[in-house]
Amino acid sequence: MQRIQSTGYPILFGNEAYTELSKQIKNNDYSKIFVLCDENTRKFCLPDFLANMPEDFKPEIIEIAAGEAQKNINTCVDLWNYLTQHEADRKSLLINLGGGVITDMGGFVASTFKRGIRFINIPTTLLSMVDASVGSKTGVDLGNLKNQIGLFSNPEMVLIDHHFLRTVPEEELRSGLAEIIKYGFTFDKSLWETIKTFSGLDYHQTENLIHRSIAIKNDVVLKDLKEQNLRKTLNFGHTIGHAIESYYMENPDKTTLTHGKSVAIGMVIELFFSSKLFDFPMKATDELKAFVHRFFGKIDLKKEDFKPVLDLMIYDKKNVKGRVNFVLLKDFEDCRIDVQVPDELLTEGLEYYLREV
Repeated sequence: MQRIQSTGYPILFGNEAYTELSKQIKNNDYSKIFVLCDENTRKFCLPDFLANMPEDFKPEIIEIAAGEAQKNINTCVDLWNYLTQHEADRKSLLINLGGGVITDMGGFVASTFKRGIRFINIPTTLLSMVDASVGSKTGVDLGNLKNQIGLFSNPEMVLIDHHFLRTVPEEELRSGLAEIIKYGFTFDKSLWETIKTFSGLDYHQTENLIHRSIAIKNDVVLKDLKEQNLRKTLNFGHTIGHAIESYYMENPDKTTLTHGKSVAIGMVIELFFSSKLFDFPMKATDELKAFVHRFFGKIDLKKEDFKPVLDLMIYDKKNVKGRVNFVLLKDFEDCRIDVQVPDELLTEGLEYYLREV
C-alpha cells in the first residue's frame, strides 16, 4: 500500500511501516521509549508488534484497563505520574498501540507532558485506523461527553498494519465499518455500493477500504485541519450519534453501544432529516436503515428516551451560540454543514429509525 502524507507526518502501511519505524528509532536519540497499550492490545497485539521490530528494541510497557471508561483526565494523571516516576523527559517517545481510546488519549498525554514529547500512533482497530489515525486530534472525554478536552497535535508517524484486525471481535469490526459507510455517503459513493452487499465481515475485506478511507479523510484534513468548514462534513451521523452513545453510556439500564453503532444510527436519522429538508433520495435513506437494522441490530430506544437523548446534543462541539448544527446531505457526495433541524423533525427522526422498513 502506498504511503499517505498528512499534515507533517506520514501514514505508513504494512512492512514499509515497520522499516520506517525502525529507522526513526535508530536515527533519533530518544532518551526513553514507552509503549502505551491496554490489557487487550498488550495480550493480542504487542507480541506481533515487537516481533516486527529489531531484537534490541526494548521499550518500557505501560498498560491500562481497556474501554471508553478509561478515556478521562484521571487516567491521564496516572499516565503523567507514571512517565514522571520512570524518568521520562522531553526527548522521550511514546508509542500508542491500540484503538481510538489509546491513540486519542496517548496523543493528548504526550502533547501535554513537559509541554510536549514526541509520539507515534499504531491503531489496532478498524475504527481507529480509518478515523482516529488521521487528523491530529487528541483528547479525552469529560464525564459522559465525548472528546470535550483535547488539542490538535501531530504524531511523528502513523503505522497501519491491518493484520492486527485478526484479533478484533466482529462487533468492533462492524463499529469501524460505520465510519467507512460515512465516507461512502459524503465523499465516495462506490464505498457504500461495495459495503451494502456485505452479509458478514472479516479483516480480509478491509485492506483496500482502509486505505481509501484514510486517503479521503487525509485529503479533507489537508484542506481544513482545524475544522472551520470542509472537515465538518466528517461529522455526518455524529451529532445525534454521539448523543445516543453518551446517553447509553451514562444510563445504567442501557447496554453501552460501540461508537460505530451509534454513528450508524445517527446516519440513518440524519439522512431522514436530509430527505425531509434537502430532498435526499428517500429510497437510499430506507436502504441505509435496512442495512443498519440488519448489520448492527436495532437498539431498545423508547419514547421516554427521546428527550434526554436530544438534550445531550447541546454539548456537540459543532454547536455555535447554543444552536445544534447538523451535517446533512442533498445527495451522495453533496453535503450541507451547520444546518439547524426543527424540533418536531428531531422526534420524527428517532421514530423513523425505530420503524421497520
